[in-house]
Amino acid sequence: MTTHRTGTHDEWLTARLELLEEEKALTRRGDELARRRQALPWVRVDKAYRFDTDEGSASLADLFRGRSQLLVYHFMFGPDYTAGCPSCSAIADGFDGIVVHLAHHDVMLWAVSRAPLARLQAYQRRMGWHFPWASSLDGDFNFDFDVAFTEAQQREGGIEYNYRREAGMPLVGRDTASWEEGPVDEMAAMSGTDAASYTRERPGMSAFVLEDGIVYHTYSAYARGLDGLWAMYQWLDRAPRGRNEEGVWWRRHDEYEKR
Repeated sequence: MTTHRTGTHDEWLTARLELLEEEKALTRRGDELARRRQALPWVRVDKAYRFDTDEGSASLADLFRGRSQLLVYHFMFGPDYTAGCPSCSAIADGFDGIVVHLAHHDVMLWAVSRAPLARLQAYQRRMGWHFPWASSLDGDFNFDFDVAFTEAQQREGGIEYNYRREAGMPLVGRDTASWEEGPVDEMAAMSGTDAASYTRERPGMSAFVLEDGIVYHTYSAYARGLDGLWAMYQWLDRAPRGRNEEGVWWRRHDEYEKR
């Protein structure tokens, strides 16, 4: 016998229509926030970033591939990882279906990570992905956009992530409440590394525009700011029991037992 509240169809419809008004208000608020994102001032990018790609060395401007807009997903796959972050992998499972649509709407979508290109390519083959993925191993790109940090920053409290400064780490990888509450050790082990190395990489996304030959940075989001990009959670939020989570329940799509 269910313990959840039950009712008639008419009772359900009344409650549903009340909720619909709240959903519409949230949609309108989301539209307003999108307009405010697009109204942010553009910041000129003058540093000459270089990336390793399937086609060879590329500049940030090259990643646009003839489009005027570029979206970068900062995928957690550090030089010391043996596999990509499972959470980033779950997010990236949705990229292949949309990248072609974005490319035909003047937007390029790339993943960028600090792991060597050969390791990214091998992992991409394993996952069956085809979206463009670049290595920023030898450059400052990830550091400058606040998704990679040095051991010294980690120890001394020099990490600024999600627009907040983190305290130093007497216990590496356990510095802020957001990481302390998360199953850091488990995620690190799933990525083939230790908690310290794992947390020197962080997830995020950044947006850029190319105008008159100049690249501008327009937007970046981190942590829960990426929720909307994680398609799995958008569906779970509409399921009867919601996210209903205890620890890390998800796996890479080739690691689940067949049912």
